[in-house]
Amino acid sequence: MFKVRVILQKTLILLYVSLCVAVGKMLMILFPETMKRHILKRGQKSSISKNPKFSYENWGPTFFSFKYLLFVLKVKWKRLEDEAFEGHNAPNTPVADFSNEIHHILDFMQDNRPLVLNFGSCT
Repeated sequence: MFKVRVILQKTLILLYVSLCVAVGKMLMILFPETMKRHILKRGQKSSISKNPKFSYENWGPTFFSFKYLLFVLKVKWKRLEDEAFEGHNAPNTPVADFSNEIHHILDFMQDNRPLVLNFGSCT
């Protein structure tokens, strides 16, 4: 039952993201200047827009591309694996250490001792 639900969720995500990318691509073709202004306006909240060497022409055309579609799908599908459900095992979420090596949370389990996770922010 759990696998069927994940397959259904992935299918719905695929349809939704594909539709969004198709509509976005059509809007970029039909109204390129309006879409450019809209994307730049949304990017003003980011520090990337403050970099004078990083212009819209470098990254704007990548929006709504096939690579964009694959990236968004990968991220959204990966987030499905991180969901916890009552009565099921906890997700074995990937984590990066200070040297950028990837581990999984359950790699830190020792024998039958409980694993305590402490989340915080450095900002």
